[in-house]
Amino acid sequence: MTTARQRVGFLGPLGTFTEQALLTQPDLAAAEHVLFRTMPDVLDAVESGEVELGFVAIENSIEGTVNLTQDELAFSHDLLIQREVVLDIEHCLLAKADTALADVKVVLSIPVASAQCHTFLRTQTDQAELRAANSTAEAARLVAEELGAGSAAVAPRASATLYGLQILAADIADHRGNQTRFVLVAKEGIPAPTGHDVTALVIYQRADEPGSLISILQEFAARRINLNNLLSRPTKDGGLGDYCFVIYADGHIADELVADAMRTLHSKQGRVKFLGSYPAAGEHAHTAREHADSRWRDADDWVQQLRATIR
Repeated sequence: MTTARQRVGFLGPLGTFTEQALLTQPDLAAAEHVLFRTMPDVLDAVESGEVELGFVAIENSIEGTVNLTQDELAFSHDLLIQREVVLDIEHCLLAKADTALADVKVVLSIPVASAQCHTFLRTQTDQAELRAANSTAEAARLVAEELGAGSAAVAPRASATLYGLQILAADIADHRGNQTRFVLVAKEGIPAPTGHDVTALVIYQRADEPGSLISILQEFAARRINLNNLLSRPTKDGGLGDYCFVIYADGHIADELVADAMRTLHSKQGRVKFLGSYPAAGEHAHTAREHADSRWRDADDWVQQLRATIR
C-alpha cells in the first residue's frame, strides 16, 4: 500500500525564488509540487483542501513586509504558519542572447523585486519601461517566449538556465545582504516547541485611544518577551485610521509566559487572531526569555502555595 505524497502549493512558474527556498527543505522537496499564478491562489488552495500546504514569501530585508501575503493571512484566511525559511536573494537582469544593456527598452518583474533594484534600473536602464509580472520567473519566461527584442527581466540566476537567457548583470539589488523570509502554512496543527520559536498574532484594539498600543506592548515587555516584528495594518472595514497590529514574538504558545500574554491580550483587547507558533529560522537562544520563564514558574509556584492555605 502506497501513501500519497503531501501536496505543497507555491508561486509559479518554475524558477522562482519561492521554489529555490522550498527546495532547501528536504521534506518539501520530496512533496508533490503544485504551481499557482498568485500568492492568494496558493492560500485559497490550502484553505479549500486542494493542497495540504502552501509556501509563500512574507518579508524581504530590503522592502519589508510582503503586504499582500500578510493581509491575506490576517484578514482573508484561517491558516496556521508551520515554519519559516530564509533565503539569500540574488537578482539578475536577464535577456535574450545578443542583447546589450543599452538595447533594453522594457524591464519585467514582480514589483517587489523591481523596487529592490531601483537604483540599478534607474541608472543603467533609465529609458526602459517597467512592467509588472506575477513572479520573477514568469517575467523571465515572458522575455524568453513571448516578448520581442529589447525586453529584459529582473529574475533569479536559475531562471536564466531554465529559459535560455543570458545574464546582462548579476547581483543588481540596491543593498547587500538581500534576504527573503518565506512561511509554510496549513489549515491546522501547531508544531511542537523547539526552544527557538516564533508566535504570530493579529491584535485588534478595543478602542483607538491614547495609550492603546502601549497597553499591548507592555504585556510582552512585562514578561520579557522579545518582539522581532511589529506591523500596523488597516483593518479593511473600519475606514481611515482603523488599524490592527500584527506581532511576531519570540516564543511558543506552549511557553507559560507567551500563553499568559495571549490570555491577557484576549481578555483586554477587541480581538486576537492566532497565526501560529512555529520554529524560527536560524540558530540562537533567547536566554532572557528562558530566565523570565523560570522566574514566572517560581512566582506561580509561590502564588499556588499561598492559595493552598486559604481556609
